[in-house]
Parts: sequence; C-alpha cells; structure tokens
Amino acid sequence: MVSLINFENIKGMPDNKATNVMFDFYSISLKRNFNGRFKYGQQQYDFDEGIMFFISPGQVFGIEIEENQELRHTGWMLLLHPDFLWNTPLAKSIKQYEYFSYSVHEALFLSEKEENTVMGLMQNIEHEYHSNIDKFSQDIIIAQIELLFNYADRFYHRQFITRKITNHQVLNKLEDVLARYFNSDALAKQGLPSVAYIAGELNVSPGYLSGLLKTLTGQSTQQHIHDKLIEKAKQQLSTTALSVSEIAYELGFEHPQSFSKLFKTKTNLSPLEFRQSFN
Repeated sequence: MVSLINFENIKGMPDNKATNVMFDFYSISLKRNFNGRFKYGQQQYDFDEGIMFFISPGQVFGIEIEENQELRHTGWMLLLHPDFLWNTPLAKSIKQYEYFSYSVHEALFLSEKEENTVMGLMQNIEHEYHSNIDKFSQDIIIAQIELLFNYADRFYHRQFITRKITNHQVLNKLEDVLARYFNSDALAKQGLPSVAYIAGELNVSPGYLSGLLKTLTGQSTQQHIHDKLIEKAKQQLSTTALSVSEIAYELGFEHPQSFSKLFKTKTNLSPLEFRQSFN
C-alpha cells in the first residue's frame, strides 16, 4: 500500500513509445534530469530541474521520449494507496491539499535545501515500511506523509511569492481577461464568468490560480470576479439613468435581489443608496 521507487532503477520503456498511465493510488514524485516530456491532461512540461508534483487516483498522465532514446531520469516516486488511509484523519484531509488538482506544468520547484528535506521524509517512510511491522507502523508512516504534505504547502506558498515575474504576469493577464469579459456583451448573455473559465483563459488550473491569488492578494478568484463586477456596477449606477433592475440584468443577474444583496455585502450600501450619494 506504500512504496518508494528510485527512478534510477527504471531503465527504459517498451519500444520507447509514448505511454499513457493512470494510477489507482496517489503519486508524489520528485524528478531530476528527465530527458522526455510528461503530459498531464492536455498540458506539457519539460523536466530539467528538481521538480515535485502530485497526482491523485484516476488521473491520466503520459510519458513521451525522443525516438531511439532511452528514458533517463533520477529522483523518487512515493506511491500511496487510498486504502492505507482508511479510518485515519488523512483520508479526509488529503482532499484539502489543492496541489493534487494542479497540472504538471504547475509543479513545485525545489531548492537544494527543500529537496533534502523532502528526501529525508521519503527515506523515513521507506525505512519504516521495511522495518518489522507493528501497531505503530501505520501511524508513523501517516505522520511522515502529513508532514511531507505540509512542507509541500509551505514550498508552494514560497514559490507563489518568489516567482514574482511569472506570477505578476498572471495577475496582469487576469485583469485583461476580466476587463475584456466585462466590457463585452458576454456578461449579459452568459452571466458572471466561472473560476474554471478564467483559469482556462490563463492556461492554469483553477486550484493553482486561487492559491496564487490568495497568496499574492489575499483574495480568491471568485472575489476578484466579484470586485470587477462591483466596479462595473458602480460605473453604471453613477453615470447612467438605468434602473437597478436594468443594471442587474445587464450584469448577468437573473434576479435583481441577488445583485442588490451582493452589492450591499461588498460596499455596505444598497445600489440606490450608492446612487443617491452622488446627488
């Protein structure tokens, strides 16, 4: 139910052809010096540094290598069957670690010190399951896995902060996507854009986008969408003679009451009170 695999022991793949893989267990991988390409869904990432990524049961990923080349890479992969977590708190809390829903191209870049920390935990797990099994074994392994996940949370938080150029490019693109959407007729026809739609426009997964925004701005993607909506609503209320209901419909609300409730939550004023403040 728990295995740690050294990639140096994997010497090749049949015919060196592209291969798709789907596990029925959790996979936590630390890869270096990879000479192929990993595909996760429709995304692609070239591994050329110490990189860590997480895959949940039932998710498909592919391995591609150049013709006439033998697969080469170093690192480790921890495999964890869901049944091992049965009747433990981690069985429920593992779903709270958002990076299991990230794509491979949103992998975790580790410093040498961070990589040593991760490797130490993985080796502790391997040592424990190779020792004589007793009533403490599962609890000790679970504790090491939880610590590994908490370190991954810390390292992702660090990555959101330190990769400033890339992350601020995402923020700038987010503003552009929201501005285009709110200045088009999409709002009236389709309603508020979903988090999945925004993430798709930015070529990132919804979980990664929300984690990035939470770290950099303190707000979720949904809150950013609502802020842009309120900005648009204020503009309409202060510069047009449209009724509150007409503005609500233009902003994609089926029921004006829902618009008024959201506006008051965000501004502490009703739409009418906001409009009257300009008179």
